[in-house]
Amino acid sequence: MGWFSAPDYWLSRLVFQRALAGVYLVAFLTAALQFRALIGERGMLPVPRFVSRMPFRRAPSVFQLHYTDGFFGACAGTGCAVSAALALGLDSRLPLWGGMLLWLLPWALYLSIVNVGQTWYAFGWESLLLEVGFLAVFLGNDKVAPPVVVLFLLRWILFRVEFGAGLIKLRGDTCWRKLTCLDFHHETQPMPGPLSWFFHHLPRPFHRVEAAANHLTQLVVPVLLFTPQPIATAAASLMIATQLWLVLSGNFSWLNWLTIVLALPAIRLPRTPPPAPGPPVWYEAVVLTVAALLLWLSRRPVRNMVSRHQIMNRSFDPLHLVNSYGAFGNVSRIRHEVVVEGTTDTVPRVDSDWREYEFKGKPGDPRRWPRQFAPYHLRLDWMMWFAALSPGYAEPWFGALVERLLENDRDTLRLLRRSPFPPDEPPRCVRARLFRYRYTSWRELRETGACWERTFVREYLPPTRLATPPQRS
Repeated sequence: MGWFSAPDYWLSRLVFQRALAGVYLVAFLTAALQFRALIGERGMLPVPRFVSRMPFRRAPSVFQLHYTDGFFGACAGTGCAVSAALALGLDSRLPLWGGMLLWLLPWALYLSIVNVGQTWYAFGWESLLLEVGFLAVFLGNDKVAPPVVVLFLLRWILFRVEFGAGLIKLRGDTCWRKLTCLDFHHETQPMPGPLSWFFHHLPRPFHRVEAAANHLTQLVVPVLLFTPQPIATAAASLMIATQLWLVLSGNFSWLNWLTIVLALPAIRLPRTPPPAPGPPVWYEAVVLTVAALLLWLSRRPVRNMVSRHQIMNRSFDPLHLVNSYGAFGNVSRIRHEVVVEGTTDTVPRVDSDWREYEFKGKPGDPRRWPRQFAPYHLRLDWMMWFAALSPGYAEPWFGALVERLLENDRDTLRLLRRSPFPPDEPPRCVRARLFRYRYTSWRELRETGACWERTFVREYLPPTRLATPPQRS
């Protein structure tokens, strides 16, 4: 079938595959460094407890069959190693079927992690990585030219990512229609970056331009992905530029980077491809069968997109093959933060010495400037943002977090930037308080050196202590 292959996209495929392997590497590294405190055997939401009540068919995972912290660490480490090998091009040195199996391995491993990750892995970019990673299995290697149908399906994912996000905004907060959402967003987003303060202080007319440009790139430009070249290349390039703007303005894990990676196969890069034989019949049959399956499964996210009750970041099957996407349908006007503190006093007094725990990414000390972490994902910090929106988001895990802090749990403390207590002197009591945070003005920044100003709102969790305090050495 002469129409099956698109040799002009050989270099685009190469760049896409190497970049996607890099995203996989970050995802597995994030899992390896954080899992013990979050979902480990003594984690806040332990995997063994989850799989004991979750049927395999609803959450297929190798950890349904066996789980220990050591086994999880080995799987995450294997994912890192395979991702690094793919980034270095090992798949191109293998036969076509071998390259496909190599790409299938990180997808299966990360699916296993996501399906037992519970609330810590309930982010849209987890499903996006799995959906894109599954298609990458069938993109082929240097032994064949890129298949047209897989390139089309990658554009179809990019279309749903952008168009779905655009629709959720139009149907959501009125500030998107009034072009005023970005008056607040840079200040109230989950995890500001080092430039977010400056983005917030851009002139308000510029924020209107930002919002209008967002509507253009999410509601109009995605349609152009399905037009002839060079229009499709121009559309994908504009999306990449928009995503780079978002990279500069905040910390959104690997969402923006993965969207950039997803736009690469739509760009026809000017380079003569190496000669490749025609694809084997079995490969054509597999690719076309998978494409037909994915198009059939797409009916559910399409219905979701056109529905008045559109849902953001929804997976419609346990393998995360086809999903819906979207973000910031509603934008907070006020930023609240949960500040966690501990004291060595067994019975807290009015004058007790309460010491604040410092998180790596979320705002805490008003004088500490935000750092750039994305594409690395600080899962606890992100969930602390949700906890400030409503205690209901934190109900499954916040009590366990406090318990681990009272124990000076080493794995939990590794998720933080700094604990105010030495390893052999855990706090006797821990409390949490809710503060309102706002960016300082230019004048306040010059006078105080603080980028945030915070005001106490209310008690979030009263002073809490363990029933049996840990023994001091």
